[in-house]
Amino acid sequence: QVQLVESGGGLVQAGGSLRLSCAASGGTFSSYAMGWFRQASGKEREFVAALSGNGATKYFAEFVKGRFTISRDNAKNSVYLQMNSLKPEDTAVYYCAGDVRSAYPHETDSEYDYWGQGTQVTVSS
Repeated sequence: QVQLVESGGGLVQAGGSLRLSCAASGGTFSSYAMGWFRQASGKEREFVAALSGNGATKYFAEFVKGRFTISRDNAKNSVYLQMNSLKPEDTAVYYCAGDVRSAYPHETDSEYDYWGQGTQVTVSS
């Protein structure tokens, strides 16, 4: 059983930065892919970024390229989402997810087995 706990959300002005963290427990963290997704109010959940178990392969949604980075520290069983140049449209609940069946990242949420509870990010204009 894997448990994921996000932290780091909050209220920030447009143009600002936030760093989200996701701490994992259970399983062999370095063996599974991790992803970040988000869901804005009234909208469907969407892919943000993902990376492989060793951190070498990374995928990003087009709308965050150049602004967000994803990284992991396998020694700390943690994955991070650094968000820069935030925009009001980035406002959403952000979720981390783990795919324990594969070390290779995916952009599809159905590929992920475990999810955190989410952390709210609000960007004011």
